[in-house]
Amino acid sequence: MSRHVRSIASVALVASSALAGTAAAVDQGDILVRAGISILDPKSDNLTLSPGTTLQVDEDTRPTFDVTYMFRDHWGVELFASSIWKHDLGVRSATGTTRLGEVSHLPPTLSVQYHFTPMGRFRPYVGLGVNYTFLFNEEPDALGIDNSFGAAAQLGLDFDLDDHWFANLSARYIDIDAKARLASTRLGTVEIDPVVYGINLGYRFSR
Repeated sequence: MSRHVRSIASVALVASSALAGTAAAVDQGDILVRAGISILDPKSDNLTLSPGTTLQVDEDTRPTFDVTYMFRDHWGVELFASSIWKHDLGVRSATGTTRLGEVSHLPPTLSVQYHFTPMGRFRPYVGLGVNYTFLFNEEPDALGIDNSFGAAAQLGLDFDLDDHWFANLSARYIDIDAKARLASTRLGTVEIDPVVYGINLGYRFSR
């Protein structure tokens, strides 16, 4: 996966460099607001329950939004938020997958971003940050999953439509590891660790 991320970043950087200066600059003090739709795609085999049996967390698609404040021409701080994600839980074995229940969560994420070409029409950026995920509404009632704190990383590309409006593509990795139990039995740590793919429309509030 890291190989693909580096390749996408390289292509985006070359494209943005070639088109630099064709659009209004993103400056220190600007606020970038993005809203759109994201797919949260958890990793496979989220928890081994026994040899050959694993807990599976299904993907979900929800509205998301984020706000970036540019505290320097190249540097910004972003808050990412969403509506409530809801995932089906299944138990996979050699005979197939049986539905266990579901869980909901909210994963607000705070990141520091580096924007490679704030003067360009194409503006790739990368980010690193932290995430705190609230997990709730577990089903069945005997299932309990703790909240999670972890790291986050992102890769994005803004593309100007005019002086203020822009389109955005993003991908972010969120480290979500949460302890689970069924009644009084500890199941172990559910490693959701999703990649979140988003397509957004953005607006730049200039200083």
